[in-house]
Amino acid sequence: MVFHARGLSKTYVMGEVEVHALRDIDLDIREGEFVVLLGPSGSGKSTLLNILGGLDAPTSGEARWRDHDLVNAGEAELTRYRREHVGFVFQFYNLIPSLTVLENVELVQEIAEKPFDPRAALALVGLTERLDHFPSQLSGGEQQRVAVARAIAKSPDVLLCDEPTGALDYDTGKLVLAAIARVNEQLGTTTVIITHNAAIAGMADRVLKLGGGRIVGEERNECRLSPEELRW
Repeated sequence: MVFHARGLSKTYVMGEVEVHALRDIDLDIREGEFVVLLGPSGSGKSTLLNILGGLDAPTSGEARWRDHDLVNAGEAELTRYRREHVGFVFQFYNLIPSLTVLENVELVQEIAEKPFDPRAALALVGLTERLDHFPSQLSGGEQQRVAVARAIAKSPDVLLCDEPTGALDYDTGKLVLAAIARVNEQLGTTTVIITHNAAIAGMADRVLKLGGGRIVGEERNECRLSPEELRW
């Protein structure tokens, strides 16, 4: 298993109020799998993704990436894990406005152990013709695809995507999803997307439904839909 979690819980204390973001989550994700975490706001999706990505720590429980303990790891070990093994794609693109598309993607070469060619990464997301453009010259969907290319340019084992189409319209969102699906299919990158959009679930191998900090349902897709076939 790429990810293995048992009894994973997270509680935030806000003054006198306790917020139970996760409650006893059991989870396994296999090598190369495409998983969608589906649920409304406040269901625990982002908290779970952040723990899997080494950005947050659970209050209790066990979480492992392969043979690495993510719960008891120190900050230096988690930094190394994020740098060498995880690519992140967030709802907002976080591109550097003074750098070109190619330069934004090339940045990760400085921290990557086995970098993927930046031009090849941009070709994979369909942006070969935009290498010398600046972020301000791109549409929102193009900027998000640059963010995907930047995430995969360090050859991550895992791609974690937090609402990657949340700020995009229907047609643009499908282009971004197509880029993410291409990464999963062609590079074999284990991919996890969190979303509140049930239509996106059709492109996954497996859908985990979250509610109230728990996994409340699971579905497997025998035949994955292409992003072009999705309707929402």
